[in-house]
Amino acid sequence: MTTFITQFPTPAGVPMEELHQMFVAVAPQFRSIPGLLSKTFLLAEHGRGGGVYVWESRAHAAAFEPQLREMIRAKLGVDAEITYFDTPVVVDNLHGQIRTA
Repeated sequence: MTTFITQFPTPAGVPMEELHQMFVAVAPQFRSIPGLLSKTFLLAEHGRGGGVYVWESRAHAAAFEPQLREMIRAKLGVDAEITYFDTPVVVDNLHGQIRTA
């Protein structure tokens, strides 16, 4: 498994609630992305947003990265930083599972 974390500055003057609603509106688009196991949206009060994406493989993550970068640029007008991590173990308390790579 692979995880990547995106981070980006949120647009100046856009309230957190508006960003929250924007994330809710786009969330369904992530349900059918090949290889994406989970996606968590992130918002910080200090003007940063991002996401945590857990993938079946690095190949799936890399295949989606250009589309994600363009989506963030189009919706928010900013470029995202993306950091990749190997993900040897995921503890999923919601479903009572431990997943290993």
